[in-house]
Amino acid sequence: MTLAIPTRSPWAGLARLVHISRPVLWINTIGTGMVGIWLTGRLFDLTALPIVLWLTLPFNLLIYGVNDIYDQETDALNPRKGSVEGARIAPAEARSIAWAVALINAPFLVWFVLTLPPAAVAVILLYAGVFVFYSAPPLRFKTRPYLDSLSNAAYALPLLIMPAALQAPPLWPAVVGLMAWSVAKHAFDAVQDIEEDRGAGITTTATRLGPRGTAIWSGSWWLVATILFALISLPVALVNLVIAGILVVRLLRRPTPENGHRLYPLSVGFPYIAGTVAGVPLVFTLVLGTWS
Repeated sequence: MTLAIPTRSPWAGLARLVHISRPVLWINTIGTGMVGIWLTGRLFDLTALPIVLWLTLPFNLLIYGVNDIYDQETDALNPRKGSVEGARIAPAEARSIAWAVALINAPFLVWFVLTLPPAAVAVILLYAGVFVFYSAPPLRFKTRPYLDSLSNAAYALPLLIMPAALQAPPLWPAVVGLMAWSVAKHAFDAVQDIEEDRGAGITTTATRLGPRGTAIWSGSWWLVATILFALISLPVALVNLVIAGILVVRLLRRPTPENGHRLYPLSVGFPYIAGTVAGVPLVFTLVLGTWS
């Protein structure tokens, strides 16, 4: 069995899977997982290593591989697909991508069941389940306005998974703040796909609210996130407020899908910038032994 449409070598098949997994967005899973470890007061713990590895190719292939399988009609209309922003798969690839998702993720899930506390396993299964059914029927959250955006709060779940795995208490303002942040970002990024989604008959938060309404929706959730982040770190809250403010104001000034696409690179860079502001001081406090 091949992992994709016929390719010249196994390496080409692997490269195809990596492309489908959208490496530029891995920061949303790996970065959150690492912060989840640091917030327990540890720089690292070998117990968390399999989880961190799972949050690289395996889990991102689960998110975006399943998404690409069920979004072929929409992706065919989307000029962004086939680039670094996402793959455009052929119908002949769907079955082998589904097998690749299952085969790459199954060993990790078995390991988690055998080695991690039940609470960590439960959150891991919830994490995977939400993203499978974001794209897959019968739930297919992607096609349910507001629920599509709200379901992306699951991106914050590594902030619960890591503490549960390491038997430490979670930092709830960080968890809920990142949930609100993720709800905002999902809707904002979907503005650029409004025309393609409408063309495929898919109703999302962005198609329901339009660009202007989505800017207000996302801005409101980003404001909630900023308030919660301020309970932990004022620099993180300030950076969040500035970048979110730029994105929302610029979209409100020109509320079109085309402008949403122009703003997308800054939106992609958002977690890299905010994560650096949050992570670097946190790592320093752990190295210096001043964590509180």
